[in-house]
Amino acid sequence: MTGWKRFAVVYARIALGSAFLSAVAARFGLWRDRGPHPFAQFIHYTAQVNSFLPAWIIPAVAVAATIAETSLGIALIAGFRQRWTALAAALLLALFGTAMAISFGIKSPLDESVFSASAAALLLAMQEKGGETGR
Repeated sequence: MTGWKRFAVVYARIALGSAFLSAVAARFGLWRDRGPHPFAQFIHYTAQVNSFLPAWIIPAVAVAATIAETSLGIALIAGFRQRWTALAAALLLALFGTAMAISFGIKSPLDESVFSASAAALLLAMQEKGGETGR
């Protein structure tokens, strides 16, 4: 793998992983004061994003998203099973972007670069250990 390809892969892993972990940190109030119950605010946001789901499932979706984002963030930064981790990240981001588009309109996930991040994760998943794209 050339120096630039290696840099691009590490950069993508760290950028995507950090974005996941930053989102998790925010929902626990670690970035800024989000009021007395930041996770409750996240559950409310989860309900807004997934407006097409029944209300009873929303807390489980919020917890599952938090577990997935934490796990994927750590695994991406660590480089653990890069292909599978990046594929899972691409899928999670695509699902999130699609839910945003359904609930808020297509402008929302485009403005937040959700589909761009999903595409970056997919490109990361296509990298072979030697740096060539997978076939």
